[in-house]
Amino acid sequence: MTKKAKTGLPRLWEISGATPWPLAAAGMVSACATLLLFVPYYCVYSILVEIVSKAGDLSRADFGYIFKYAWLALGAAGAGLAAMYAGSVLCHRAAFKVLYDLKIKLAGHLARLPLGFFADYPSGAIKKTIEYNVEQLEGFIAHQLPDLIGTLVSLAVIFTYMFVLDWRLGLVSLVPILVAFVLQWRVFTNPDTGKLMQQKQASLAAMNAAAVEYVRGMPVIKAFGQTVKSFGILHARITGYRNLALAITQTYKTHNILYHTLLSGILVFLAPAGIFLLQGTADHTAFAFTLLFFLILAPGVSAPVTKLAFLGAGVKMIAVGVNNIDELLQAKPISQPAVSKPCQGCDVAFRNVSFSYNQGAAAATMALRHIHFTARQGTVTALVGPSGSGKSTVAHLLPRFWDVTAGAVEIGGVNIKDMMTEDLMNTVSFVFQDVFLFDDTVFENIRIGKPGAGAAQVRAAAQAAQCHEFITRLPQGYDTKIGGGGLALSGGERQRIAIARAILRDAPVIVLDEATSFADPENEVKIQKALTELLKGKTVIIIAHRLHTVQHADQICVLDKGRIVEQGQHRELLARQGVYSRLWRAYLDADQWALA
Repeated sequence: MTKKAKTGLPRLWEISGATPWPLAAAGMVSACATLLLFVPYYCVYSILVEIVSKAGDLSRADFGYIFKYAWLALGAAGAGLAAMYAGSVLCHRAAFKVLYDLKIKLAGHLARLPLGFFADYPSGAIKKTIEYNVEQLEGFIAHQLPDLIGTLVSLAVIFTYMFVLDWRLGLVSLVPILVAFVLQWRVFTNPDTGKLMQQKQASLAAMNAAAVEYVRGMPVIKAFGQTVKSFGILHARITGYRNLALAITQTYKTHNILYHTLLSGILVFLAPAGIFLLQGTADHTAFAFTLLFFLILAPGVSAPVTKLAFLGAGVKMIAVGVNNIDELLQAKPISQPAVSKPCQGCDVAFRNVSFSYNQGAAAATMALRHIHFTARQGTVTALVGPSGSGKSTVAHLLPRFWDVTAGAVEIGGVNIKDMMTEDLMNTVSFVFQDVFLFDDTVFENIRIGKPGAGAAQVRAAAQAAQCHEFITRLPQGYDTKIGGGGLALSGGERQRIAIARAILRDAPVIVLDEATSFADPENEVKIQKALTELLKGKTVIIIAHRLHTVQHADQICVLDKGRIVEQGQHRELLARQGVYSRLWRAYLDADQWALA
C-alpha cells in the first residue's frame, strides 16, 4: 500500500527537518497562559455574586472572601502574562529556527539545480516562494499558532464552565456557533474554493514575475514614455489577480455575512431562552445570577470563534505555501557521482554531443547536433557563427548548466558527469558576456572567485586584470560598494572585475563569452592585456562575434543551426569560401560602416 504523502504543517516539519518538540512545549505554555488568564474572570464573577447577594446590607458581605479572590485574580493575571511571554519567546525561537533551516535548504537546493530550471521557472515565482511563502511561516508559527492554541483552550474552558453552570443555556449558546461553523466549513471544503486559492497564489507569483521584469526594463520603458498599462503582461496579470480576488470575495460573501450575524446574535437566542427557563425555576435569584453570567460571557465567545475562523484560513494559506516550497524542492538537481574522478590533464573534448532544451524532443528541434571537437591544453579554441547557432549553448554545457542529451563532454579524459560539482567548478572559470556584480564592495566582488583569498592576492589579480588603477580612484578604493549589478562602473570596468575574479580563481579551463562586447577601444585594449595574463597556459574556449579577436586562435569551430559546419584556422577557413568567409566579409563591412 502506497504511503500517503504529507501535506500542510506535517510536511512543513518534514521538509524543514526541525523537531516539533520546542513548538509543542510552546503550545503547552500558551495553553497554561490561557487557563491562568481565565481565573480573574471567575474571581470577578465570584466577587460580584458576593456583593450583589448582600447588596441590601454590605456589612454582611464577607470581605475576607472578596480580598482572597481579588489577590487570586491579581496573581493569576501576573502568572498568565508571564506564561504568555514565555510561550511567545518559545514560539518565536521555533519559528526562526524553521525559517533559517528552510532558507538554507532552499538556497542549497537551488544551487544544485541546472541553469535550465531557472530559464523555465520565473525569478518572480522563486522570489515569492523564498520571501513571501517562507516568511509567511514566521507569522503563523510565532503568532497564529499560539493564538490557535489559546483560542481552542479558551473555547473549551468557556463551554465547559457554561455546561457545568446550566447545560440548557450552554446548549442555546452553542447552537448558533455550530451553525456558523457549518456554513464556514462548507466554504473551506468546497473544491472550487480550494482551486480559487491555488489560482490566487499562482496569479500572485505571475504578477511578481511580471513586476520584476517591468522594473528591470525600466530604462527602456522610460525612454519610450511607456506606462504600466502599456506594459501588457504586467497590466494583464494585475487585472487577473484583481479578478481572482473579487471572485474569492463573491464566493465567501453570503456565508460570511450569515456567519458573523449568527456569532454576533447569540444574545438574540439566549435572552428569550433565559426568560422562558426562569419561569420554571424555583430559585429565581440563583438562576438570575447564572443568566447574568451567560449574558455577560456569551457575547465574548464571538471573538475567539471569529479568530479561529481566520486562523483556519491561515492554515489553508500555509498549506498552499508549503506546496510552493515543495515544488521547488522537488525540482531535480544535477546528479553527483559517488566519487569524483580526477582529470588527466585539461584537454576539453565534446564527443558527438547533441542537446535539446526540452528533453525527449524530436531530433529536428535539437539545439545542438553531433558537436565533436577537442580543445587542447594551452591552446585557444574559438566558437563563431550566426546568432542562434548554438555557440553559448556549447559553452554552457561545459560547467553542466544543462546536461547533454546525447554524447559526452570530457575534461582531461573524464566525463564531467563523473566529477563532483565543486571539482568541476574549480576546473572551469567563466567570463560572461553579461557580467553580474553583487551589491557589495569591489574587494568582495573580486574575492568571490576564490573565497578566503587575502588582500594581497585580490590586489594582484586586480593589477593583472588592468583594473587596479580605476579601483584606487573610487571613493573608498577596494572597499567601495558598487551597487547591484555593478551600476557604479562602466561596462568595460565591470568586465575587467570579472576577469580579475577569473585570474584569482586560476582555473585551468577558461570560457570567454563575448568578453569584449561592451568595451570601448580604450577599455578593449586593457581587457586584451588582462586576458593575455589570464590565458597563459590555459585551455581556452572563446565565443565571439567580433571576429578580429579570434584571428589568431589555434582552431576556430564555425557553428550554424546547431552543427559544426567548418573547423580550422583563420586563413584556412577564409580560403574555403564557406560560412566563415561569409561571416568575415559581413564583419568587415559592418566595421567600415558609417553615417552618410
